[in-house]
Amino acid sequence: MKRLNLEKSFEYRKKVHNLIPGGAHTYSKGDDQFPYLSPAAISHGKGAYVWDLDGNKYLDCSMGLTSVSLGHAYEPVLERVRKELKKGVNFQRPSYLEAETAEKFLSLVPCHQMVKFCKNGSAATTAATKLARAYTGRKLIAFPGDHPFYSFDDWFIGKTACNKGIPEEIQNLSVTYKSTDLNTLTKLFEKFPGQIACVISEPEKNHPSQFINIDETIKITQKHGALFIQDEMVTGFKTGMPGTIARNKVMPDMATWGKGIANGFSFCALTGTKAVMELGGILNEGEEKVFLISTTHGGETHAMAAAIATIEEFLKHKVIDHMHSLGEYCSKTLQQVVDSKKCTSFVEVVHCNWMPSFIFKNKTGTADAKLRTLVLQEMIQRGVLFQGILIPSFSHKKSDVDFFAQCFGETLDIYLQALEMGVEKFLIGKECKPVFRKIT
Repeated sequence: MKRLNLEKSFEYRKKVHNLIPGGAHTYSKGDDQFPYLSPAAISHGKGAYVWDLDGNKYLDCSMGLTSVSLGHAYEPVLERVRKELKKGVNFQRPSYLEAETAEKFLSLVPCHQMVKFCKNGSAATTAATKLARAYTGRKLIAFPGDHPFYSFDDWFIGKTACNKGIPEEIQNLSVTYKSTDLNTLTKLFEKFPGQIACVISEPEKNHPSQFINIDETIKITQKHGALFIQDEMVTGFKTGMPGTIARNKVMPDMATWGKGIANGFSFCALTGTKAVMELGGILNEGEEKVFLISTTHGGETHAMAAAIATIEEFLKHKVIDHMHSLGEYCSKTLQQVVDSKKCTSFVEVVHCNWMPSFIFKNKTGTADAKLRTLVLQEMIQRGVLFQGILIPSFSHKKSDVDFFAQCFGETLDIYLQALEMGVEKFLIGKECKPVFRKIT
């Protein structure tokens, strides 16, 4: 098969690491997360497709790290954004859109009465932990140690392999448990009685074997006097509308939102009960003030407009139903491909209607980084920008899944050869590395 022309991508790589630490402003977009034969940067996107600097076209599987829920350059959202851009994006006082957006967003989250907007998920989760500490008077933050990412702030990063630069004293203020084993959470509360301010956890994972009993997690947390923060950064506008919080009818004290809620625009939110959230207000005269989220760009009009338009599109077109239907079709179709290639011992299709994913194993049945990188390399060479998952968006169609399946089948042919002859004969460059690792 003829390899893609990636000349401009190679030139881009040569200069970007001298300008930007890591070569990108998000570590999961970095060169070490992709095979050598891959686009170094994206020129533009439309619908479910993106184009690189050399003009190569790719089916987009991750959709802006799951943030682009409707599609790239989705016209109804852009139309609403253009309307606000003409009027200015940032003012000395709040835009009129702040109240309108707050009302619309809170209408989706009936268990919460107040909301704060910000520009990234880390700001929302860190603000939530600060509120929990202020409300309870406790210091410790608990979260599942098996969750890949909660924040770039010290309270989370201090518990990862990348904890250089974070004082041990701060690292010790966070404690971890296993999300799928609530006995470990109960033992945490027993080990640190009256010291845990909050538990923050995503409500579900996309692997059926990793079931999170979120109802029981909330009960245990609140029983011990701590606040529960439901992190819907990934699940929001994917598992349901607005997320798992509505489907399970749970009552977390706070919830954090980000990816997908504004179709890729920088718009995140923290919602919560009035009793907790009003600690960050200015109407409680005589009480000690909590400095919550305060960002110059948190109320940019174009981002709020994008959020409003995204919500309206989701409600008008039953976007969740479309994405779930496509996710089911993807899981079923790709399982058939794996079965037909007799790869079931080496390739696992993780069936999930909102985020189908894939695990690539060697002959011993162990997940293998080199083999996974080989799959990414071969899928990319066939026009599929793939990192091991497919995030259905409103712009994806069944024909896109069929194209994905065709490329996957051809890739598995090479995969089987690599199992027999050695992956080194087929993989060009180094294998992809984990984001959280001790050594660069």
